[in-house]
Amino acid sequence: MTKPAKFTGTDSYITTRDLEIAVNAAMTLERPLLVKGEPGTGKTVLAREVAQALKMPLIEWHVKSTTKAAQGLYEYDAVARLRDGQLGEAKVHDISNYIVRGKLWEAFTSDTQVVLLIDEIDKADIEFPNDLLQELDRMEFFVYETKETVKAKFRPLVIITSNNEKELPDAFLRRCFFHFIRFPERATMEKIVAAHYPNIKHDLVREALNLFFDIREVPGLKKKPATSELLDWLKLLMVDDIPADILKSNDPKMVVPPLYGALLKNEQDVHLFERVAFLARRGQ
Repeated sequence: MTKPAKFTGTDSYITTRDLEIAVNAAMTLERPLLVKGEPGTGKTVLAREVAQALKMPLIEWHVKSTTKAAQGLYEYDAVARLRDGQLGEAKVHDISNYIVRGKLWEAFTSDTQVVLLIDEIDKADIEFPNDLLQELDRMEFFVYETKETVKAKFRPLVIITSNNEKELPDAFLRRCFFHFIRFPERATMEKIVAAHYPNIKHDLVREALNLFFDIREVPGLKKKPATSELLDWLKLLMVDDIPADILKSNDPKMVVPPLYGALLKNEQDVHLFERVAFLARRGQ
C-alpha cells in the first residue's frame, strides 16, 4: 500500500512542526483543516503552498459578508432562462444550461484530488458554516432543478481560514481539525525573511527585526504588523537602499521608522507609536 504524500513545507513557505502535523492529520482523518491566526500570518498562503507541495490543483473560494453557502454548490440563473425564453432560444428547454457550478461542485467533479480553500469563513453570516455541514461530511449534494446528485470523485483536502471575527458553531468545529498559527518567533521569522530575500544584508535584517518586534510590543495598537507587512517593508527598504543604521537612529526628528506605511495601517496606530517613541527618547 502506497503511503500518502506528507506536507513538509516548501522552499518559500517556512512551517513549524506543529503546522505540518496539523495538515497531515487533516489529510489522514479526511476532515477539513480549520486554520486561525492573526491576519498576515500566512493562512491563505498555506493552502497554495500545500497544493504546490503535494502537486494538487488549488480551488479558491473567497468568502465575503454577502456570500451564501449555496453559492459554493451551484446557482440557478432563472433570470437568464426567462430572457432566453422571451427570445425563443432553443436551449431554454434544458434547465441544466442555467445551472452555474460553484467551487464545491468544481472540487467534487475534478478528475484528480484538489486542495479546496474556503477563505475567511467568519466573514459570512453565522449560518454559513452549518449550511455546509452535510456537504463536507458526505462529500455530495443534490441539485433540485436537475434531480441529480453530485458526488466527489476524490475527497478534496479542505483548508478553511478564519480571522476570528465571529465564533463558529460547535457542530461545525467538531467536524474540523483545528490549528492556530502562532506568530513566528524571531528565529523562525529570520528563516522566513531568508526564504523570501536570500541576498538581503544581515545587518538590515537585524535592525529591521529589532524595530519590527518593538512595534508589535507597543500596547494599544489596533493592528499589529504581521509577517506580510514585514516582508513588504523589507522589500521597500532594499529598493530604497535604506542603510541599517537609519533604523536604529537616535535622531529625535525621526520618530517613526522610514516607510512606516508598510507596517502601520491606520492613523491612530501611527500617532500612538509617535507618542511612545517620543516619550522613550525623552527618557534616554
